[in-house]
Amino acid sequence: MSTRTARTAWNGTLMEGSGQVELTSSGAGTFDVTFPKRTAEEADGTSPEELIAAAHTSCYAMQLSGVIAAAGGTPVALEVSADVTLRPDPAGGLHITTIALTVRGEVEGLDEAGFLAAAENARTTCPVSKALTGTEITLAASLA
Repeated sequence: MSTRTARTAWNGTLMEGSGQVELTSSGAGTFDVTFPKRTAEEADGTSPEELIAAAHTSCYAMQLSGVIAAAGGTPVALEVSADVTLRPDPAGGLHITTIALTVRGEVEGLDEAGFLAAAENARTTCPVSKALTGTEITLAASLA
């Protein structure tokens, strides 16, 4: 299979410093990151949590399309979003406490129960979900 690489160059302290995250394997972009922007209520630049959300939604969409096909359906369109929540950790530092996945699907060949079963199956079998074991991952799924 494959290995993908990203790289971050960081300069300075946690609060005054900054870094650049480079999507090295694909060359898709370089993004500025700072700790104050990471923890701000309003997003002003990307963060590790947003990058996790992007990884999770794309992985989940791929996994769900495969699970739907294996169940005898045809995925026409899937719209997936993820809300990754960062909170203080009682043990110190920060902790990703929850990831809330939402999927709305247009599917042929599966009824609502079949779609919901496929959506739940994909939630637990998506490689990114597996990598994030220990984080609560919720799912809200509906047919279009």
